[in-house]
Amino acid sequence: MGGQILDVGLIGLPLAGKTTVFNLLTGAKAETNDFGSGKTESRRGLAPVPDSRLDRLAELYHPRKVTPAQIAVVDVPGLNRADNGGPNRFLNDVRLVDALVHVVRGYASDIVGPADPLRDIEEMELELGLSDLDLLEKRRVRIQTGKKITAEMRQELDLIDRLINALENDQRLNQMTLQDDELRLIRGYQFLTLKPAVWVINLDDEAFQAGDFPNREAILALAQDKDVPVVLMAAALEQEMEELDPEDRAAFMQDLGIQQSGLKRVAQAIYDKLGLISFLTAGEDEVRAWTIAHNTTAKVAAGKIHSDIERGFIRAEVVAFSDLDQWGSMAKAKEHGHVRLEGKDYVMKDGDVVNFRFNV
Repeated sequence: MGGQILDVGLIGLPLAGKTTVFNLLTGAKAETNDFGSGKTESRRGLAPVPDSRLDRLAELYHPRKVTPAQIAVVDVPGLNRADNGGPNRFLNDVRLVDALVHVVRGYASDIVGPADPLRDIEEMELELGLSDLDLLEKRRVRIQTGKKITAEMRQELDLIDRLINALENDQRLNQMTLQDDELRLIRGYQFLTLKPAVWVINLDDEAFQAGDFPNREAILALAQDKDVPVVLMAAALEQEMEELDPEDRAAFMQDLGIQQSGLKRVAQAIYDKLGLISFLTAGEDEVRAWTIAHNTTAKVAAGKIHSDIERGFIRAEVVAFSDLDQWGSMAKAKEHGHVRLEGKDYVMKDGDVVNFRFNV
């Protein structure tokens, strides 16, 4: 994961509602039919990750600003077989992302006809696999035709054969059991099927409320087989909801039985797939969420805020968000024995509210 911000690539076939999802995630106002009109540039935006814990901390601390965690989203033009550059050209734009979100059309369209989400998922999985296969075959030829084959190259050739075999048998590379040294050998390639993926089935209002869509069982079975989470979303409906003021939006969501926004559910699926959690800092200046990997120690987490805090780390003053929420203030939580002083090796938990003590 490069730096603080997670990079996510939005992929999909034309007219799947990808740009609507992009607008929803990032608050952008991109034209939804741009790419359909032959526009071929990817676009980027930042998506704040909704976190109700920040709202509660803002109530308690009245900070000057509230800063949620953020995800960088890359919206790639729809995969179009008729395009001269071929699908690879678009897929190359998402080689460097941390995770892929495949937006799948689950509603009938006047332009492209009835929904067939299973076919669309299989087509995209095929393209991702072919793209990785292409990279592997080129690399194999490059090694074999080189002047000298080192021991490490032989090891890489063996691995390439195994990877090619997996792809030819319709497996994603992230379904394989790969050792750390093998992952190191192929890190530079940025294989698309090695990246965690989420399938977002974009539905119309009715199908979303019913939780039903064509080939539902087959898609869920395939998702389980490939270890890909499925998130249902009614992107057009959610975009309309975004226009409402918060009170009306909450009532509207309640009417429709939507517990969490689509962005929250997509973000949660990505965090779970990538093994990420958030810790929180709170004060009069700022209330903020910070993204870290599972099993991160307090000292390393401190470095997320500033390298000086990591370097001069003394102690972490930690309270679970649920305890702070319950008692309503740090002083009260302390009084009831919920605030702990932890050392540098303490393993951070999701929702820890932390104040780092340090001396530089």
